[in-house]
Amino acid sequence: MNIDSRRTNIPPLALHIPEPPARPGEEADFSHIQVTPAGETRRPDSWADPHSLQDMAYGLVRVLDDRGQAVGAWDPRLSPDTLRAMLRDMALTRAFDDRMFRAQRQGKTSFYMKCTGEEAVAVAQSHALDFEDMCFPSYRQQGILITRGYPLVDMINQIYSNKGDALKGRQLPIMYSAPDHGFFTVSGNLATQLPQAVGWAMASASRGDTRIAATWCGEGSTAEGDFHAAMTFATVYRAPVIINVVNNQWAISSFVGFAGGEATTFAARAIGYGVAGLRVDGNDPLAVYAATAWAAERARTNNGPTLIEHFTYRAEGHSTSDDPSAYRSADERAKWPLGDPIARLKTHLIALGEWDEDRHAAMDLECAETVKAAQKQAEKNGILGHGLHQPLETMFEDVFETLPPHLKEQQAQMLAERMRKWPDQAEGGPS
Repeated sequence: MNIDSRRTNIPPLALHIPEPPARPGEEADFSHIQVTPAGETRRPDSWADPHSLQDMAYGLVRVLDDRGQAVGAWDPRLSPDTLRAMLRDMALTRAFDDRMFRAQRQGKTSFYMKCTGEEAVAVAQSHALDFEDMCFPSYRQQGILITRGYPLVDMINQIYSNKGDALKGRQLPIMYSAPDHGFFTVSGNLATQLPQAVGWAMASASRGDTRIAATWCGEGSTAEGDFHAAMTFATVYRAPVIINVVNNQWAISSFVGFAGGEATTFAARAIGYGVAGLRVDGNDPLAVYAATAWAAERARTNNGPTLIEHFTYRAEGHSTSDDPSAYRSADERAKWPLGDPIARLKTHLIALGEWDEDRHAAMDLECAETVKAAQKQAEKNGILGHGLHQPLETMFEDVFETLPPHLKEQQAQMLAERMRKWPDQAEGGPS
């Protein structure tokens, strides 16, 4: 008997293909999102056993309510000065993004990535971490550098890959490296920074140091093997590390469902590894700060790693190479239920009587002028299309401690060819 003939009463198998709630031309729909009221989520002790924290992976840590009031046990009770500093750092990050986006459109650089709508993640977390803690970012955490006081001129030099670029034009624009500011080199290979962060944290613990590590990836990158390798090592060795998953609803034109976002939360991935997991309103700067401070205390007191899912929204395209109108509803940004992080913190400060619209407008203007001045200074070092900004021989430097023979041979050939073509030039070649 044919086996299939015995299964005539069973429906055929079907493959599930994730679909976003709305496509271009359709009305945005976020009705599936359950927004936990601010202040409702409990705040456990930072040393609590991971098995007692499972509910934290499914809720949503929120501090700011709809009126801009800070409520609940997670309120970090920050001073007005700290709140204003966080607000300015977010505003400066947004002003930087806007100007660099225009610079790319003007042909001054080849590529740029904005973090519009996600500024609270990098900025609030930087305020909650110690300056000596090591950050292993993805490519949308420029707010860390800005909050830590890294010179804007140096950031723009790197974006332009000009003669002032400390990385000598070797990195794709926005893939910064600033170890003196606790900022590990950004990699274009997704999720590689996660096991690196865990390894750094393990080394810090092995030395008996007090510094912890923090790392970031998008929700799409949790589908990479590096994410799971990092989680395994983090839990086995109780590494003092914070693993941040920035769930902004979209990977590179790919709906969150393709990374497993339909089945459960990304914070819930911590449960299977025995790691503490928190799910946080990523557009609430106070909630982000509080969750990061909680996780940092946990790591610093040898209670192990924490995975934080920052539930947020990518307000613009993935990068300057991306057109979000090709795959998502045009009104998504306006209908996102958790609002804008800058607007929410501004409302909070106004509610406290520590801010007003005039001061906010003045701050925005000052941030725009600060970025403009830095851009003008950086452009003195050159922009895209202005010729070769770095001497050719630098392509052989800073890769190997000892240059291998085959590269020495190539270097000699290059120098000989340059001298043949441009005998009057001691170095450099044509510009």
